Amino acid sequence: MDFSLTAEQQAIFDLAASFAAERIAPHAAAWEHKGTIPRGMLEEIGALGFGGIYVSEEFGGSGLSRQDAVLIFEALSHACPSVAAFVSIHNMCAWMIDTFGSDTMKSTWLPDLCAFRKVASYCLTEPGSGSDAAALRTTARVVDDHYVLDGTKAFISGGNYSDLYIVMCRTGGEGAKGISTLVVPSGSEGMSFGAFERKMGWRAQPTAQVHFDACQVPLENRLGEIGAGFRYAMKALDGGRLNIAACALGGAQFALDKAVLHMRERRAFGAALSSFQALQFKVADMETELQAARTLLYQAAWKLDASSPDASKFCAMAKRFVTDTSFDVANAALQLHGGYGYLEDYGVEKIVRDLRVHQILEGTNEIMRLIIARHIFD
Repeated sequence: MDFSLTAEQQAIFDLAASFAAERIAPHAAAWEHKGTIPRGMLEEIGALGFGGIYVSEEFGGSGLSRQDAVLIFEALSHACPSVAAFVSIHNMCAWMIDTFGSDTMKSTWLPDLCAFRKVASYCLTEPGSGSDAAALRTTARVVDDHYVLDGTKAFISGGNYSDLYIVMCRTGGEGAKGISTLVVPSGSEGMSFGAFERKMGWRAQPTAQVHFDACQVPLENRLGEIGAGFRYAMKALDGGRLNIAACALGGAQFALDKAVLHMRERRAFGAALSSFQALQFKVADMETELQAARTLLYQAAWKLDASSPDASKFCAMAKRFVTDTSFDVANAALQLHGGYGYLEDYGVEKIVRDLRVHQILEGTNEIMRLIIARHIFD
């Protein structure tokens, strides 16, 4: 395996990094305070081909690999992990439609999703079923020529913002095999939203509960086979975990770069902080840990692209290791800034707040350990 970047991959990374620096970074603090992401900026991301990164070109996607995707999300996260993660979730939804949807569904939704003219949200988690996702209670029953959808989804990125909601719901008995997936457009009768959540981080992302009260959904809006929804959701999460890890990695790299710059400029006891060996050793460890995390992430992406039998295990390992490592590095970068790190103006405290949730979402890191152990012992 060779994880050095090809010329094309370097160009993809540079494109994403340049866009992030010019169009996201200058506005990240303002978007966080407003609690929303401008639609126009998302359309600019779509114009770069980042609205359907690994969607087939036939329906407007870029047809790129998972290895390409982690480069894009790492680069975007240098500017704002919250915005990058929002783009990641949208891409996960677009991939589900491209992979499991009918030709009609693909031609109806994917061109607009890939161009980011429309935004999609992933709806799995419920107030009573977080890590135990297969215990979800949202139901969909067939009445005449439509489904009647009832239930509530929680912690939904894009709730009351997105145009399309990919909803995992119970169409059969208990357990994972009773779950199907519906594609529900915003504005559907019986759909409503809770208040926007007030969060520690990811504040630029509008997040809310999504409520379904006898919500009518056409039968043709079922994604793929009946009873296969949980399997689809888990397959989507393999890639989603890599993306979220990449977003954490990019944020941590930004924090480390800021710390190095601060140490060169800040003086104490008559010398630059960068001249103190204890601090040099700390930065050396931070750099080593990020490089190890990056290598594992690239390996996991390579395995997912290759449909390796152990891809899910490596995706879980990468998600666990990269997000834990990235948070620790970002937190250490804040410490190296001293009191300045606690100030908004320096941008590091935002990274720490944003990266904390990466250890929770797309499956908590405790659940990642469970997945890894099952692959080892089964």
